[in-house]
Amino acid sequence: MTMYSKVKIGSHPLHVMLVSFPVAFYTATVVCFITYKLNMDNFWFKVAVIANCTGFATGALAAIPGFIDWLNIPKNKMAKKTGLKHMLCNVTALVLFGINIYIVCTIENENAPDVTASIVITSLGFLLTVVAGFLGWSLVQKHHVGISLTPQQQQIEPAEGVN
Repeated sequence: MTMYSKVKIGSHPLHVMLVSFPVAFYTATVVCFITYKLNMDNFWFKVAVIANCTGFATGALAAIPGFIDWLNIPKNKMAKKTGLKHMLCNVTALVLFGINIYIVCTIENENAPDVTASIVITSLGFLLTVVAGFLGWSLVQKHHVGISLTPQQQQIEPAEGVN
C-alpha cells in the first residue's frame, strides 16, 4: 500500500524537502559550539547561536507538514508507530535546541561565555535528530510513506501491515 504525502509541491513531499535544513543547522550548531570551546574565538559562538536559531526555526517549519502527513497515516499501520517515534525524537530535539537558545541568549558574560551546557544540550538534540533520521528513512524505505510505487513495484513489495 502506498501512503501519499498530503502536503507537497507538485508530486514532492514538502516535509522531505525541508528536513535537510534543521539537520544541517543542528550539526553546524554542535560543531561551532565545540570549535568555540576549543579556541574561544567569539566568531564561532556567534555562528553557533545563529545556526541554533535557524535550526530551531527550520525544524519547527518542517514539523508542520510532517505532522499533517503523520495524521493521515492509517491507525492500523506500523508506519503510524514508527512515525510517532520519529516525531517524538524530533520534537524533543526541537525543545532541546529551543532551551539552548534561551540559555545562550541570557548569558551575561559576553566576552567569554561558557558553552559546556550548550555542547551537552545540543549534542543530545543532535543525537535525537540522527535517530529521527533513521526512523524517517524507515518510513520511506520500509513503509513507503510519501512515495508512489508503480503497479509492478506494488506487486513485489511486502504488504505494509506485515512489517
